[in-house]
Amino acid sequence: MTARSRPVYPFSALVGQEEMQLGLLIATVDPLVGGVLILGDRGTGKSTAVRALAAVLPQIDTLPGCPYRCVPSACAGLCAACVPAVDAQPRPEAPASRRGRSRAAGAAARVAATATVSVPVPVVDLPLGATEDRILGALDLEKLMTLGQKSFEPGLLARANRGFLYIDEINLLEDHLVDLLIDSAASGENRIEREGLSIVHPSRFVLVGSGNPEEGELRPQLLDRFGVAVEVRTPKDIDLRMEVVLRREAFERDPQSFLASEEAAQQALRERIVAARRALPKVALSQELLRQLSMLCLKLGTDGLRGELSLMRAARAAAAFRGEKKVSLETLREVAPMALRHRLRRDPLDDTDSTARVARLVDEVLV
Repeated sequence: MTARSRPVYPFSALVGQEEMQLGLLIATVDPLVGGVLILGDRGTGKSTAVRALAAVLPQIDTLPGCPYRCVPSACAGLCAACVPAVDAQPRPEAPASRRGRSRAAGAAARVAATATVSVPVPVVDLPLGATEDRILGALDLEKLMTLGQKSFEPGLLARANRGFLYIDEINLLEDHLVDLLIDSAASGENRIEREGLSIVHPSRFVLVGSGNPEEGELRPQLLDRFGVAVEVRTPKDIDLRMEVVLRREAFERDPQSFLASEEAAQQALRERIVAARRALPKVALSQELLRQLSMLCLKLGTDGLRGELSLMRAARAAAAFRGEKKVSLETLREVAPMALRHRLRRDPLDDTDSTARVARLVDEVLV
């Protein structure tokens, strides 16, 4: 941590919001799960948890000078700044028997020979008042005025690539900005065609949104893009409330000492995340649990198959984080509400909330 950086509360020191922590860790282990929606009361540590998670994640490798943190091992999809760096590497001369190998393999070899740098995982805040140009990127007016050059100034979507895009009070976001996020989340890239610019750059990020449901609802199109939705509530246990207050007070009074006391726990958590990512492809889900999973979604009446995919991926990620070689029934029962509560249709004849409806059918189906 540099002298100018603001200390970040450690993720390992969070207490009282286990579901929120698990939801964020699931999306970290497997970004394919999708975004994380955090719904609940104000002042329950939603923003703190997101920034704390980024601080514990292992750094990512990228190519020097890349404004988008391109993946060094990628054979395609590199930005305009990275392609020349890769092409500048000498092309290995293959033996006569192997000269027919694909161009992609040759590109991969040149990328491997390119020097890389390690950078922190980005966490980018998207303010509610952000303009479209600020999000997508726009013409660099300073260079245009001083040098007469048309140059692209990357926006928030570029900065969030391979990281987290965090939106507080996401339920208050303007509709036209919601459309921009939906397009980018679906395609994994940002495409700008205006003002004489034609730019395409990678924009793959984990979307994290937080808000209070009492202050407004999300559009269904955006709601469906979140892989898991977690609920946070103000703790009711007096001892837990005291523990939260005492930890926060200790951190604010002496951040360096508090961070030092959590250093071992942070490192252990970082190693668990790395191990879980490596183990994820080998985590099995039995046919019987897959059948029960699909039956649960069918009885809940979720639209499409995104509910099954999110639940399956979330269960495998949670199992990998816990060191399980296959998904257990207990893990599936635990993550089911997170993956499904935000996908239910409103039932005018049922006044119970979505979490209670999911829990009721989980007890009926997942046995």
